[in-house]
Amino acid sequence: QIKLDFSTLSISVSLYNNSRALPPAKHFSFLLSIFHAAPACCSFRYGLAFLSCYGFFVVYSLRVNLSVAMVDMLNNTHHSSGNHSGSLCPSHSHPPRPKRNHTASVYDWDSETQGWILGSFFYGYILTQIPGGYLAGRFGPKWLMGFGILGTVIFTLLTPVAADLGPSYLIAVRVMEGIGEGVTFPAMHTMWAVWAPPLERSRLLTISYTGAQIGTVISLPLSGEICFYLDWTYVFYIFGAFGILWFILWTFMVYDSPNTHPWISERERVFITTSLKNELCTSGNNIPWRAIVTSRPLWAIVVAHFSYNWTFYTLLTLLPTYMNDILGFSIQQNGMLSALPYLGCAVLAVLSGQVADYLRERCQYSTVKVRKAFTIVGMMGPAVFLVAAGYTGCNYTLAVTFLTLSSSLGGVSASGFNINHLDIAPSYAGILLGITNTFATIPGMVGPVIATALTKQNTIEEWQTVFYIAAAINLFGALVYTLCGRGTVQPWAVHTS
Repeated sequence: QIKLDFSTLSISVSLYNNSRALPPAKHFSFLLSIFHAAPACCSFRYGLAFLSCYGFFVVYSLRVNLSVAMVDMLNNTHHSSGNHSGSLCPSHSHPPRPKRNHTASVYDWDSETQGWILGSFFYGYILTQIPGGYLAGRFGPKWLMGFGILGTVIFTLLTPVAADLGPSYLIAVRVMEGIGEGVTFPAMHTMWAVWAPPLERSRLLTISYTGAQIGTVISLPLSGEICFYLDWTYVFYIFGAFGILWFILWTFMVYDSPNTHPWISERERVFITTSLKNELCTSGNNIPWRAIVTSRPLWAIVVAHFSYNWTFYTLLTLLPTYMNDILGFSIQQNGMLSALPYLGCAVLAVLSGQVADYLRERCQYSTVKVRKAFTIVGMMGPAVFLVAAGYTGCNYTLAVTFLTLSSSLGGVSASGFNINHLDIAPSYAGILLGITNTFATIPGMVGPVIATALTKQNTIEEWQTVFYIAAAINLFGALVYTLCGRGTVQPWAVHTS
């Protein structure tokens, strides 16, 4: 009876809006004003957002903890003694901490080997992006994401053994971790295509994907403390345990769609499915590959995603090294300060999601204007402050401030190009994200290698070059997306059988 009443109401409102020639956004807002949306509190769609946030916390914890552990894994007296006489800037005076007799192995890896180890993850990650989007649409996203993260957890637990066997074994393990994590974002995008009402997308997706920043914020300082009080091997064991706990919760609490969830209220289920009824494709397994790969809005997202990730991955993998080798922070200070940029990124990402949906729902701004505005702020802002960071010299406070502002402003793009796949083709959002993330993974593969090659002498001028390259790529991506981005469902994405 609820479904029948809502359909009748929707039809009557459609007729009313057609007669008044109101745009789709106003039609939907008018509809919600008559039939109240299912409340967010205690809803299963927001429960999914927070549990997937935990999942991406695990994903990024397992991805970045090696960046901190690497400092303690190297056979370098400067790292172990804590005096940092090898850093470019004077070391910081801080209260001495008791020395620990760690039993974990250390290794004689040169900078080139380190670059390949840090970048090897992305060689596996790039392989499963498009297959992940396709498999999630074909067989369901729940188990694909679940087993993808579980596989990554298992190989993370094997990291200390692989490191003892040699760098080639460690590279192989990191590649396997990348293969597991490669399906996570396409799978989650596929799930949000059927779980996120259009005017709640920014809110739900920013909560969900902010887990990536939270994982970075927590794992960087915590990894530093674990390395100090225990040893670097426990970094992988402890975060692996977090991953196993997440998999158990995911198994019993998540379902592929509102229609298959046994505990969801009828009101929430009808609200979600009705809000999406004109956006999802009903043509089964006939994927319009030609239309997808020739879509101009999709390629705008590809360029923006690639450009943003160049800066993001450069900082993600090399910021601990910059803190240690240039600014002279200890491994404990290193972890805490390296996490600050991602804390700001997480906060602004969540806030941007709230503001973006407010502008679309209440202020009636078009989706494309909101996405472009947030992309410009989230890409040009980081470029400016990243370049500025290279000119702070040994002014530690200013350097950390600029790096934090750069990464924080990047969080605004979470409500820009990052979720635009769901705006232009929700039925194929997983495949679209797989395509864009395939290109966006390339910076993670080559960025650390190029950066380490450019900073062999670890001078400030060399790091300025690294920052200039990242900023220029960011500006180019923002320009292309501003010119070619779109915010409405594309015709090829809504054809029916």
